[in-house]
Amino acid sequence: MNSVGEACTDMKREYDQCFNRWFAEKFLKGDGSGDPCTDLFKRYQQCVQKAIKEKEIPIEGLEFMGRGKEKPESSS
Repeated sequence: MNSVGEACTDMKREYDQCFNRWFAEKFLKGDGSGDPCTDLFKRYQQCVQKAIKEKEIPIEGLEFMGRGKEKPESSS
């Protein structure tokens, strides 16, 4: 699947490959320490945020790639 920003697609693929490799080779085998893909994710995240602004896609009120507002606690 391509990214929302055409310029971000290669970064997305690179991150996806890194994450999938880490997930299968480390995490699923009980080694949850560290994520070697953090820097790739941050670069991809910045690219996507820029693309969303450039395309004027409204995201107000949505949790966006880890940067959302805290959900209000329900008062029941």
